[in-house]
Amino acid sequence: MSNCRVILKNGKEEAVLRFHPWVFSGAIAKVEGNPKEGDVVKVFTSKGDFCAVGHYQIGSIAVRIFSFKDEEPTAKFWNSKLSEAYKMRRAIGIAGRSDNNTYRLIHGEGDGIPGCVIDIYGKTAVMQAHSVGIHNIKDLLAKELIKVMDGQIENVYYKSETTLPYKADTDKEDGYLIGSANEADFIAIENGLKFKADWIKGQKTGFFVDQRDNRSLLERYAKDKDVLNMFCYTGGFSFYAMRGGAKSVTSVDSSAKAIELTKENVELNFPGDTRHRAEATDAFKFLDDMKDGEYDLIILDPPAFAKHRDVLKRALNGYKKLNAKAFEKIKKGGILFTFSCSQAVNKEQFRLAVFSAAAMTGRNVRILHQLTQPSDHPVNIYHPEGEYLKGLVLYVE
Repeated sequence: MSNCRVILKNGKEEAVLRFHPWVFSGAIAKVEGNPKEGDVVKVFTSKGDFCAVGHYQIGSIAVRIFSFKDEEPTAKFWNSKLSEAYKMRRAIGIAGRSDNNTYRLIHGEGDGIPGCVIDIYGKTAVMQAHSVGIHNIKDLLAKELIKVMDGQIENVYYKSETTLPYKADTDKEDGYLIGSANEADFIAIENGLKFKADWIKGQKTGFFVDQRDNRSLLERYAKDKDVLNMFCYTGGFSFYAMRGGAKSVTSVDSSAKAIELTKENVELNFPGDTRHRAEATDAFKFLDDMKDGEYDLIILDPPAFAKHRDVLKRALNGYKKLNAKAFEKIKKGGILFTFSCSQAVNKEQFRLAVFSAAAMTGRNVRILHQLTQPSDHPVNIYHPEGEYLKGLVLYVE
């Protein structure tokens, strides 16, 4: 392990002593030992007391902490972290279900492995690194993951070319670390519904597993509704709505490839069903062109409008504009599912943007549900920033 030390400024150790897993660059007095990005470093107070161990990185977040004990991150250490995460998924009934072979196994700070995401698709685990520290130990993590899962997975695919820091001086090539899989023929199962997950070329790890519980909730509201699924990606909300008895479902995404995947996924579950149509077009243009009252259930699940705080104001205006358009167009007595997956936007800011949109249109709106990510995306109680997904279900009079 590296002998490099990060010394905090006087008084800046409080957050770390409260087990917050990030050390910001502004809290550092000095760095001893000239660590490279991704190296393991130890964090000390200004008085020389040990605080934590983590991965060093260049940027605002200078250290991502993975242990508050003075210990070496050996293979056994990472095996224990992976084992605890898998144990939790089994305990909450996510792992090991015949009707659901898709879930998140590692959710970064929420599972004590900052910078790491691992999603399970049947026999394949898809790993993403959001830090060079995780990138450096990807092969070790893959080997230990195979041991921990004990036959439940056979392949580990690494998909981090777009998630690693863009200035990182490292090889960013994606590919299989262990095994291989014919992903073109792979059919995942979520709550009994089927879908194709493209972890090679698709967004994120191939599917947005974080909306599983919210899709199930939508299914309960879909009966006899004309449903509009904006930013549909691979159509998750669409085929849940169809199973819920929707009268019609329209899926919209700007990506023609996403629309093709949506059509394939709908056909997997409801072959020949004429209730569904899909359009590859701009979301705002579609909303502008549609008739008032055409839909009585609308889903707004856009990509992150703000990936960092520098564009927060613009992002909040984007959410306000988008929701205002939906409020204008939705049928009287309609239901709106609206989301933000931007970590830089907190719950209060998102709610204010949506409330402002309602006020702009003069519609009377009531909250039915306040939504977040599912239990396989846990939030470390000492790291509230991990609660990135915000959602509201609204009744529009």
